[in-house]
Amino acid sequence: MTTQAPSLLDWSPEAVVFDCDGTLMNTERHWQDARMRALRAFGLRPSPGFAERAKGVHYTDCGRLMAEEAHKPELTAELTQALLANFLELVASDPVTMPGAAEFVRSLSGRLPLAVASNCPLEVVEECLSRARLRRHFRHIVVPSGMPPDTPGAEPAAGTPGVVRPKPWPDVYATAAQLCGARPHDALAVEDSLTGIESAWRAGLRVLGVGPRPSEADAQRADLWVPALHSPLLRAWVRDRVPRPAGPAPRVGNQRGPEKRDTD
Repeated sequence: MTTQAPSLLDWSPEAVVFDCDGTLMNTERHWQDARMRALRAFGLRPSPGFAERAKGVHYTDCGRLMAEEAHKPELTAELTQALLANFLELVASDPVTMPGAAEFVRSLSGRLPLAVASNCPLEVVEECLSRARLRRHFRHIVVPSGMPPDTPGAEPAAGTPGVVRPKPWPDVYATAAQLCGARPHDALAVEDSLTGIESAWRAGLRVLGVGPRPSEADAQRADLWVPALHSPLLRAWVRDRVPRPAGPAPRVGNQRGPEKRDTD
């Protein structure tokens, strides 16, 4: 948290970058179910506290974590593949938005550039947002890219061409702010996980934390914490600090390909 900056509710950002899982879309329960399915398929059980340690972690790192905690490192690649396959099956059948997420996004749309910074595969984010009729509101979607496919959890060096590292690295948030035309300290990240908050903080963005409030030490890593995106504080903030500009609505696109519009 930047103590020199004004209170978040007294500040006007130049762009807003949203996490997807657990912030826009209620998919964290799908990841939990997918992890359990993958573990059961190999006759494994999670260790105590695993769900919290895995929250917000890129799926390749999660597969490695499952294998390490089960003392079966040789199963890393197979667990990672099973995790993603189970998640894709679950999320395709039941995409649900988080409370207040759609309303908050629509209230900002047309006022500021909006983007998504996620650890999920691009096709998952695109599918979730399209099914929720939210895709058209976002100019860009940024996800990890360039990761070596045969080395789950690999950590390429900063600045490696074509590589955007997953959270908690700062890359997805730094890239999203840049694509929106905003300096990092002029952009707001909206996050529900401590992994994502660390990523946004390291990138230099200010942070709105959403969901059950963590310990006070962890909560203070965000500039403001609200239980859900339909908070009256946020409605008042949009009204008072995020004026609607004149001009046409922005086009939408993503980090890995040409701009596209959905039909919602």
